[in-house]
Parts: sequence; C-alpha cells; structure tokens
Amino acid sequence: MGGRQSDSTTAVVVASCGAESVARHVISDPQECRGHPPQRLPQPPLFSPLAGRKCSTASSPAMPTSGDHAGARPHVVLLPSAGMGHLVPFGRLAVALSQGDGCDVSVAAVLPTVSSAESRHLDALFAAAPAVRRLDFRLAPFDESEFPGADPFFLRFEAMRRSAPLLGPLLAGAGASALVTDIVLASVALPVARERGVPCYVLFTSSAAMLAFCAHFPSYTDASAAAGRPGVVGDVDVPGVYRIPKSSVPQALHDPKHLFTQQFVANGRGLVDADGILVNTFDAFEPEAVTALREGKVVSDFPPVFAVGPLLPVRFPAKDPAAGYMQWLDAQPARSVVYVSFGSRKAISPDQLRELAAGLEASGQRFLWVVKGAVVDRDDAGELGELLGDDGFLERVQGRALVTKGWVEQEEILRHGSVGLFISHCGWNSVTEAAAFGVPVLAWPRFGDQRVNAAVVARGELGAWEQRWSWDGEEGLVSGKEIGEKIKAVMVDDTVAKKGAKVGDAAAAATAKGGTSYRSLAEFVGRCRDAGGRHD
Repeated sequence: MGGRQSDSTTAVVVASCGAESVARHVISDPQECRGHPPQRLPQPPLFSPLAGRKCSTASSPAMPTSGDHAGARPHVVLLPSAGMGHLVPFGRLAVALSQGDGCDVSVAAVLPTVSSAESRHLDALFAAAPAVRRLDFRLAPFDESEFPGADPFFLRFEAMRRSAPLLGPLLAGAGASALVTDIVLASVALPVARERGVPCYVLFTSSAAMLAFCAHFPSYTDASAAAGRPGVVGDVDVPGVYRIPKSSVPQALHDPKHLFTQQFVANGRGLVDADGILVNTFDAFEPEAVTALREGKVVSDFPPVFAVGPLLPVRFPAKDPAAGYMQWLDAQPARSVVYVSFGSRKAISPDQLRELAAGLEASGQRFLWVVKGAVVDRDDAGELGELLGDDGFLERVQGRALVTKGWVEQEEILRHGSVGLFISHCGWNSVTEAAAFGVPVLAWPRFGDQRVNAAVVARGELGAWEQRWSWDGEEGLVSGKEIGEKIKAVMVDDTVAKKGAKVGDAAAAATAKGGTSYRSLAEFVGRCRDAGGRHD
C-alpha cells in the first residue's frame, strides 16, 4: 500500500506457488499510464500486483521452470520485519508468487504491531484475498528498557531477531521448501533455516546500491579498526559501484554502539550465507550495482542476485471509490500537479514544514500535499492549521492545491495523468512506484538509506536531487524561496519529463515477459522447485 507509507505491521507470509504465476507482477504498456491524462486509467483486476497498468484477467503466460521438480509445488515462507517500507514489498512479492493455479498462501502477523498502518494493511490484504489464511505469530517477551530512547522500529527489529528460534517450528509446521527473510533478520534467520534444511533467501527492500553498501560495510569497518580508527566512518568506496559520501551514510551508522549499527553489520556479514538475494529493482535502472554484485566485485563468492522489480502494488478494494483527492486530480490538466509526500516513517520539523508550504505557494504550481506531523502514525493528531502555521496559507492556495493529513493510495496518484512531479523522501517503495509509472522525482531524502536512493534517482535519470538540502539531524532550513524556484525549474524542464518517461518504459520492458526482472523471478521460482515441493 503506497501513499503515506507508514512504516509498520510485521508479518510472516507463507506461499506455495507455480513458476508461471509470478508473471502477473509485470507492467504492460507504460504509455497506458501516461497517454490519456488527466482521466483515471482503467483499474486492474482486484488481486493483480500490477495495480496501475492495464492487464488481462486471463492466466499469465507460462514461465520457464528448471530442474526435475516441475510438478512440485514449492512452499515459500516470506518473513518481513517491522515497517511499511518492509511489509509492503513483501506483500507485493507474496501476491506475485501466489498468483496462478495450485497456490496456497498463509500470512502470520507478528504481534503486537508497531503502528496502526500495519494492522490496516494486513486487514486490507486479508479482505482482498479471502484465500489467504492468517497465522498470528507472537514474539517472545522483550525488555525494551535495555535500549532507552531507541526508535520503535529498531526495537521491533531487535525483538524479532531475539524471537528467531520461534521461526524453526513455524517452518516445520508450514512444510516450507524455502524461506525469504527480510534483510534486518538475515543473520539470525539464516542459521535457523539451515538447521531445518530449508534454503534461505533474502529480500532486500531498498536499492541495489544500498545492498552493495550493506554487503561491503562490514569489511569497511574492519579495515577502519585495523587502521586504528575503530568506529570512524567517512566516504565509503563500494568496489565496482561508486563512492557513498560520508554525508549519505545512514545517520545511525556513525555510532558503532547504536543498536541499528550492530544489527546492520551483523546482517551484512550474514548475506554471504544466503542462497540468493532478491532486490526490488531492475537491471536497466541500477546497472553498475547489479552487475558488481553479480560478478562478485563487491564481495567475493556473493550469492546469486535476483533483480525482480519493480514489484507493483496489490489492488485492494476501494473503501471510498469517490476519494476526494482523486476527483480533484481528475479536474487538473495533464502533468500539471506536483505530488508531495515524505512517507510516514519520519516527520519534518514544524519550521521546515512551513518553509515547504511557502515554497509550494511561491512555485505557482498546482500541488497535492500529504502532510505528516509525527513519527508514529498513531501520534499524528495535529491539525493542518497547527502544523502549517495560522497565516492563511490554506486559504491562499485554495483552488490550485489540495492539502491533507489523510491516508492516500500513492500508486493511484502516481499513475494519474495529471501528476507531473513527485517531491519524495526517496523511500525505496516510492522510488520504484515513480519509476514504474514514469513520474519524475525531486528527491529530498530525510534519513536512513534515502540519500543513497536519491543518488540512484539522479544517476538513473528519474529526476533531480538538490544535494545541499538538509536532512534529519543537520542544522539549517531550506528556504521557501529556494524550494519554490527548484520546483518551478523542474516542472518547466521538458527533458526531465522525457527522461522520467524513458525510465518508465525501461521498467515495463524489465517486467514484461522475457524481460530481465521477469526472468529473474522465474529463476528464483525454479530454484524453489528444485529444492522440492511442500515438506508437509
């Protein structure tokens, strides 16, 4: 589920599937999403992961199989971690794998959830797919007081990591023939799967560039320690890829004692023990990183890398088919609207929010802005006027703008013909959705992997990144004047729009039958078949 992506419900997804089924995550003709603005495009079938391209309700074309187990039904267990940024791509992969004949799907929700967005997402998944069975998975007791002041999602990562022994009985009870775990659980889930004789793969929920950084970072820290600079992080030259500057390294990694740093390094070391790595990207978008990983330039003897993206949204039943923001978009000219969303994992400071408001107003452009004022969605109770300042902003932009704190379906917005630019924090789900629909991005990363992802946006010619703009923890405000000028410059630049459309075409080619991502997903399913069918 896109939109204000609230990073949070944890779930374990169990799917058994046939290789031919995974073709349904592909995009069809990218022009169908951009060619007839501003009308909404025909909706895809309810359960299709296409969620935005026209697609047939007929069975998917047969995909190649491998090995001697063509008749077996591989039973794949998907284990996502906390946060919508993790849960969403796992759900998309699960639906892609579960499409077609002879497929069983079970989802075990990890309880309790971190945020209500996770619960809503799971409820929507079960409502949309009645054949999917829910299995509750309760974590072992965990004393959060060990880590006072820690981010609630990092605490959930740790609680799940410490509950890894409970995964063994789950795999046995499910009769799993393969496990796909989240990267944040890799170092603890891989040994459990190995002990059970179950092949274990990792779904990396960020960019291939970030995957390369993650795989290399343990060696980097080892070299720093050997040079007498333990814990010191500067620019990181990722072999075969490119330099990640110090300013783009996730903030937590500058503190070697940080809970996230300890998890990140352990998981990076564990990657080499996986049977393969799936990553939600496509070869043409990140050629350097994907090639370097596959050729062992980043880490020697690295597992096979399956670039299977972009994994597109699951189509859920609409609660409000006449959503106000969609009606508003319908009334706007083609490619005239700036869509603004920074996800729901982090909040922008009140002062910066008001400068952003001033910039949007000064740009003279139409805009749809989804505002967030709190880190965890259940705490986001502030009124719009409160957050944006009581200076008449909402009244002044009335008619050419829509500002909301409500939940939106981001994929519906990005596929709409009236949207011409996406101002994004560069959470990876948002980047892949923009790429799939050919919408240019003005990158404004806020924390974590987002500056690495913003560099992918710029290098991949999906949009622009103003690298001087501050992010979480840095001093200084970006002025409304500067924001307004940048928005206007990008919106009037036809080259930006054309390059964005070209990325959309490349995404469609990758996921079409015979494309690079189509073949990668087929190869993964073939390997699961070779591992054997259900182990009931």
